[in-house]
Amino acid sequence: MPLEYVSSTTEHILTELRKVVVGQAEVIEQILIALFAEGHTLIEGVPGTAKTLTVKTLARIIGAQFNRIQFTPDLMPSDITGTNVFNVSTSDFTLRRGPVFTDILLADEINRTPPKTQAALLEAMEERQVTIDGDPHPLSPIFTVLATENPIEYEGTYPLPEAQLDRFLLKILLDYPSEQDEQEIIARWDAGFNARRLEQVDIQPLREPDAIMRCRYEVRNARMESGVQRYVVDIVRRTRSHPSVLYGASPRAAVALLLCSKALSAIRGREFSTPDDVRDIARPVLRHRLSLRAEAELDGATPDAVITDILQSTEVPR
Repeated sequence: MPLEYVSSTTEHILTELRKVVVGQAEVIEQILIALFAEGHTLIEGVPGTAKTLTVKTLARIIGAQFNRIQFTPDLMPSDITGTNVFNVSTSDFTLRRGPVFTDILLADEINRTPPKTQAALLEAMEERQVTIDGDPHPLSPIFTVLATENPIEYEGTYPLPEAQLDRFLLKILLDYPSEQDEQEIIARWDAGFNARRLEQVDIQPLREPDAIMRCRYEVRNARMESGVQRYVVDIVRRTRSHPSVLYGASPRAAVALLLCSKALSAIRGREFSTPDDVRDIARPVLRHRLSLRAEAELDGATPDAVITDILQSTEVPR
């Protein structure tokens, strides 16, 4: 079965990641879903929970080029995309490429930079190209943005505009590790592990350089039964009429839920998507696409609670 290739590739990636990252199985699975579904990911978590380490290790495993941007209030759009620089010796302009010209881009603390600079990523994320001085420049075929947010600091931050939030396929919530996992982290460091010296870890990259592109092809060509498709549409449409929601999810969210459900079923080794796949990935797909009413937020409502309520009230296809 063609989709067996996706599940075997996933198993290889997970095996190698476990050499470096302890726990966070659900988070890693969701990152792989975004990668296979050709989408970008917003990761929200407190500092020190292995966000950067996970992404750097993943890039090494899949043989991808990795760049990191530390977003700051004084960062300019050209610091991301690059700029044309005049060469005195040739009397011509040459392109100095920015960090966006890579395979895997880690946008660290993206909400610390002003909207103008945040918007510099919009074209890159949607079109997989950047325009510099009117000239389009294509990006890598597997270009993927993994952006992080710090949920505990709001001073000096700029909330992401809804249009940019909608460009992220998933929003992943990264929590503290369990007590057992944290004990394993301490034991590994005591035994000599150092996250700053990944070259000392015996990480085996994927054997085929085009493995990710092949996985994307298999996921893209998988099919979802019409009953499950209606289930996806029903869930998304209910977000627009829920009493706690001011603005619900758009049709783009329905497409995202379809693609992520197909990627999840492929990762789990199945050629077909089930309602369970849809339910399991609904929260990361929808939580950043809902705008709650002010009175609902004052009553303690959260996007995840609203999505849970919708999932519980939506009829599951037989």
